[in-house]
Amino acid sequence: MPHLCMEYSANLADRVDLTGLCSRLNATLLDTGFFEPGAIRVRTLRCDHYAVADELPENAFLDASLRIGEGRSEDDRTQIGEALFRCFQTELAELFDTPHFCLSLEVREISRELSWKKNAIHPRLRAKS
Repeated sequence: MPHLCMEYSANLADRVDLTGLCSRLNATLLDTGFFEPGAIRVRTLRCDHYAVADELPENAFLDASLRIGEGRSEDDRTQIGEALFRCFQTELAELFDTPHFCLSLEVREISRELSWKKNAIHPRLRAKS
């Protein structure tokens, strides 16, 4: 963990460098010091069908959900969320120049008992350290 999933309205595809955004958010998560590199996953999911607010065609959204494993304090989770939100605001600043963009971020904890995973990347990256 963590997994940062971003749903975005299709009308952002030509306005935002989504690959670059993913890379900068990945770096932001790493810079918090809470996560190993092999644990971080950042991805986008395009939404082709949506209705935003008053349904003007220029209305757009990006809704992000960060899922992290249990065990971090509320202060730690807040620090992580604030770091990500600052990155989002910096990277997407131009979208706020018009009154047609919504940005949201939620941090969620994943129960250890209800989460299964297997990761071949961790050992490779740990061996490099």
